[in-house]
This record gives sequence, structure tokens and C-alpha cells, in this order.
Amino acid sequence: MTKLPKKIKGKVWKFGRNIDTDQIIPAEYLITGNPKELAKHAFEKVRPEFSVNVKKGDIIVADENFGCGSSREHAPRALMGAGISAVVAKSFARIFYRNSINIGLPLVECSIDAKDSNELEIDFSNGTVKNPNTKKEYKFQPMPEFLMNLLESGGIVGYVKNQLKRK
Repeated sequence: MTKLPKKIKGKVWKFGRNIDTDQIIPAEYLITGNPKELAKHAFEKVRPEFSVNVKKGDIIVADENFGCGSSREHAPRALMGAGISAVVAKSFARIFYRNSINIGLPLVECSIDAKDSNELEIDFSNGTVKNPNTKKEYKFQPMPEFLMNLLESGGIVGYVKNQLKRK
């Protein structure tokens, strides 16, 4: 697991509202927990080009209720395996939000104007998302310190390992 940088830049993959976990990773591929294997099938039924064109560092931008559906961790794992560096959405399903943080995938709750292939800059410390294509900047409520600590550790497993090393 990689640690969260304070700032990230990436190309946008735009999605709408109510993107559920079955759209992110279809149920027939839940036979593995391997992020790279899951990534091969991410969004294959709604955006078949995603898995072959997504690049490390890309960012998903969506409307409300991203990650609704089942409570499986496979959905954020597939996104991380594909190289997604963050998801920006108007809102997230609660269980998807927590699963993502637990495995180290940063989420930003913010409604922004962006199109496919726009470049975004996310500053987690200042709580800003900048879209140089539209010259707009958006503010979001930064995550509480304890959640940032989880993300900076690469997720809950990394956090626990760090805590055990300190003792």
C-alpha cells in the first residue's frame, strides 16, 4: 500500500450519480481480492474502455451516492488496483466511504465541475480541488486527523503496523 501524498494531480474519469459497487466491479469477478485482477474488470459493463485506458494517478469524479450497493471491499480495491489516486463525489455511500479509507483510497466529498480528461489538483491539507481547465477552485471539508492518519499509513493495516512498531 502506498502512502497518501499531501497533494495529487490526475486525469478525470467522469461518472454520474448512484454508481453502485456492481458497476464498479461486477459480482462475477468477486472470486479474488487481488486489486490488479479486479482492476481488469472495473466498470467493464458501463465503461468498457476504463480498464485499458486508466492510468496510475487518475481521479474519478462523480455525482451523489458513489459506491452504493453492497458492502464489499472489492470495489475500492478494484479502483486502487487500476491506479486511481482519489475519488471526488458529491456524496458517498457510507460503507463504501469507510471501506475506501480502511484500505487507503482517499475520497473527497465535494461537488465539482469537471469533464473526462480534465486535469485536477487535490490538496488534502488545504481542502481544495483545482480544475486548471475551467480555472475553478472548490473547497471541501478536510478529513479529520484520525482518518488522514489512516490514509497516510496506507489504510488500517498500515496504521496498525505503524502503531505496533512504536510499542
